[in-house]
Amino acid sequence: MKTGIVGCGKISAAYLECAHLFPVLEIARCADLLPERAAARAAEFAIPRHGTVGELLADRDIELVINLTVPAAHAEVNRAILRSGKHVFCEKPFALNRAEAARLLGLARRKNLRIGSAPDTFLGESHQTCRKLIDSGAIGEVIAATAFFAGHGPEHWHPNPEFFYQPGGGPMFDMGPYYLTALVNMIGPMKRVTGFAKKSFATRFATAAGLPGTEFEVTIPTHHTGAVEFANGAIATVIMSFDVWQHTLPMLQIHGTKASLDVPDPNTTHGTPRIYKPETKTWEDVPLAYPATYTRDYGRGAGVADMAQAIIENRPHRANGNVALHVVETMQAFVYSAAKGRVVSLETTCGRPEIRP
Repeated sequence: MKTGIVGCGKISAAYLECAHLFPVLEIARCADLLPERAAARAAEFAIPRHGTVGELLADRDIELVINLTVPAAHAEVNRAILRSGKHVFCEKPFALNRAEAARLLGLARRKNLRIGSAPDTFLGESHQTCRKLIDSGAIGEVIAATAFFAGHGPEHWHPNPEFFYQPGGGPMFDMGPYYLTALVNMIGPMKRVTGFAKKSFATRFATAAGLPGTEFEVTIPTHHTGAVEFANGAIATVIMSFDVWQHTLPMLQIHGTKASLDVPDPNTTHGTPRIYKPETKTWEDVPLAYPATYTRDYGRGAGVADMAQAIIENRPHRANGNVALHVVETMQAFVYSAAKGRVVSLETTCGRPEIRP
């Protein structure tokens, strides 16, 4: 399927490095607000055409567009892609609020087009192995989970970190999609949310290469703590933070009536799951049930490839808009709960994505 990329910033390299792994994808064009950036990516990855976003949207050969713009632009660009008659796969977060996301799904339905959204890392070998364990009853009935991301922000490594501290960024909207999507994949849809949040630093300093000491303002909360109740009754404790220097917390664990499961980093496709069995009183490595096909450190693109193949086969795709909408509403609920001091009941739901064969 002839595919275009809008947004040729840092994350585009991760998608382009992995695109060759998926024969169903042909990256035929790339575009950016800065034409020189699109030209550079085209030269680096042998993309035959490059130019403006308008030129890409007008290209009738392009059937599917990957939206890799900054979060604040995601909804607007997604809308333009759909209106041009093309399917869209969007980098996370899919949109900044539930209403915006729901309108996009409605537009896609009216135009008989597909919407997909990152993260797709839950399709990697480690998380699919965990899903298979849970589905097989290896840990019993799921009763609880913990999801912890804590670091001190991307300003130490990202060349343009300011957008991480504006609406659409922050630890909840930047890292939350990985953890919450992983939980939906393994446990199912969420039902209620409660949370607390704070902004610990009024300003930050960009210290990545070329930006030593560049100061910028923080406009959103940078530490979230809360809990999620799932439709099946399980409860998860969640921490998403850009304010923590160091910690020894587990990233993601699922606890059942028979055993506990230690799940690898949801921001990657690889890693070794571990299971704790009460009878042995030890953590044991779990052999991967799937081959390590998706790649070096991050392996972006599996969700796009699955979506393209699903369009051809006329079946549902896994990293779909309904999951993305549900995750967006959940993240918005964390922010709203913290601001209003009350439990928030979610209005959306979704199915668990089909496990990989």
